[in-house]
Amino acid sequence: MVKIAFTGGGTVGHVSVNLSLIPTAEAHGHQTFYIGSKTGIEREMISSQLPNTPYFAISSGKLRRYLSVENAKDVFKVMKGVLDARRILKKEQPDILFSKGGFVSVPVVLAAKSLNIPTIIHESDLTPGLANKISMKFAKKLYVTFEETLKYVPEGKADFVGATIREDLKNGNPSRGYQLTGFSPDKKVLLVMGGSMGSLKINEAIRRQLDQLLETYQIVHLTGKNLKDDTIQKSGYIQFEFLKDDLTDILAITNTVISRSGSNAIYEFLTLKIPMLLIPLGLDQSRGDQIDNAKYFEKQGYASMIDESELSIETLCPELNKIENTRQQIIQNMQSFKESLTKEALLNKIIDDATS
Repeated sequence: MVKIAFTGGGTVGHVSVNLSLIPTAEAHGHQTFYIGSKTGIEREMISSQLPNTPYFAISSGKLRRYLSVENAKDVFKVMKGVLDARRILKKEQPDILFSKGGFVSVPVVLAAKSLNIPTIIHESDLTPGLANKISMKFAKKLYVTFEETLKYVPEGKADFVGATIREDLKNGNPSRGYQLTGFSPDKKVLLVMGGSMGSLKINEAIRRQLDQLLETYQIVHLTGKNLKDDTIQKSGYIQFEFLKDDLTDILAITNTVISRSGSNAIYEFLTLKIPMLLIPLGLDQSRGDQIDNAKYFEKQGYASMIDESELSIETLCPELNKIENTRQQIIQNMQSFKESLTKEALLNKIIDDATS
């Protein structure tokens, strides 16, 4: 039995692998706890989905690539975060730290290094984020989701492990999906989702072309919190702010998906062999990791891509038509995808690499 500290936060992608691994570790008799920020999405996700997992909050500052007065303040927040994390780690005495990245993880990794606690870090995107670039220097091993990422990290320090896919993903019930939506099995289903917070731009583009899209599809629209438009009542169109337990049932009836290109989501669509139109976050909202992910999937023949700045009436439907015209080729391309390590195999690798 080992005791594993988990960290990571700021986005759903920086928490989802941990959400998968923690119950697996506990089922095998290991002890776990989580270190995250005081107000980040990781706190909400852990408390709601793993309420029995101890959660310790630390001070955290945002890591920026641009000049800002806030950078000076955040240096002190990060330093306090290191002290907070060090105090927690000394008290809890974990054998291993597993970090999923995000700015909250950096002080935890630094604290673990100061206490000689071996750290394994995980990078979901094609190119490492700033937090993992910093943490990499203090970690024993880096795991990557994209094999191509190995080109961007020190040789011999990183291993390709692929995406960690939740096991219930393939257990969706189509009958339940049709029941939830009131849709017919005789017409294609388009799932639209704009990431964990939703996307105003994607929502607007869908609504402006709704009548045209409904000629081809029945549409499930995941709008994001507080972004539903209840004035729109059309047959074959249903809105949810988000879906949790029912999402696998909706995926079981989905023929095509429009989505952001966070790596966890797009690997789930790939596993289910669902052709996708990806609209990544632009450089005005991110470091460009979603653009890299989308370009990679497009190059592999798994997806089409539209830059958010080019999303319009003139681009959306033609790209969807292109997917429909090449659907069988896309699915055939997806057949060559080699599925990743199981949660148990990944957990065993973490323990073996950290303790060897």
